[in-house]
Amino acid sequence: MSERLAVVTTVAGRHRHLAAQHASLAAGERRPDLTVVVSMGDPGVEDVVAAGPLPAVCDVAVEHVDVDRGLPLAAARNTGARRATAEGADLLVFLDVDCLAGPALLGTYARAAARVPLRRPALLAGPVAYLPPLPEDRTTYEQATLDAAVPHPARPAPPPGDLERESDLRLFWSLSFAVTPTAWQRIGGFDEGYTGYGGEDTDFAQRAAGCGACLWWVGGALAFHQWHPVSDPPVEHLEDVVGNANRFHCRWGWFPMEGWLAAFDARGLAHHDPDTDRWVLGAGA
Repeated sequence: MSERLAVVTTVAGRHRHLAAQHASLAAGERRPDLTVVVSMGDPGVEDVVAAGPLPAVCDVAVEHVDVDRGLPLAAARNTGARRATAEGADLLVFLDVDCLAGPALLGTYARAAARVPLRRPALLAGPVAYLPPLPEDRTTYEQATLDAAVPHPARPAPPPGDLERESDLRLFWSLSFAVTPTAWQRIGGFDEGYTGYGGEDTDFAQRAAGCGACLWWVGGALAFHQWHPVSDPPVEHLEDVVGNANRFHCRWGWFPMEGWLAAFDARGLAHHDPDTDRWVLGAGA
């Protein structure tokens, strides 16, 4: 089992979600040894972290990254990984700010990291169950709601204790995953050329595959995604999605986020230009 486990979370807003996540980490069967919270242009994060339960049970660090245009998700994750590695972490667990940690999440990731073959870098990913909206009179989810939550059907969810190797790294998602610092450095972290929303995690997985990394689904490493409003397609991230999709295509030869791009096309918000083989803002001819 890893000796020093660090949780890395990036955040801009979502203070209630961050506070609930920290409560879930403090209540876990295996608590983090270090928690790194990376604020993306949100100075209020400092107060949320200080008022929570984690400073009493583990080391806590808050890092800050500037926001120029769109959320610098890739840069923020890299910043968190650098800080955790510098603080001596043996395992990095990345947890989206919207995710609550299940009681067994950290311990299960640590045990899985000790089981996977060391000859190749490994990405460990646990199942994520999506929660309904909170009732107006509540600030936390009832245990019965958590118990009834079902892992998202788009990703495998092996039984607790099982490891399932995944051959298609396009299924990787960054909501909840674990990686050793050695594997992280070999992959090279996230490409900070991706700005704003979309594509950076798919690129990370493709580069992981390129250096021989394996993706493992970790049964029992359950996280719970707290509800928040979403747009489908995410029109508020139109420019980011189109720009990041083109960047990805230049490197890998295919477009990610095809469903969103098609939906933008149907709404006349963006279209594929066959002459340049790029997506362009605005309706096509």
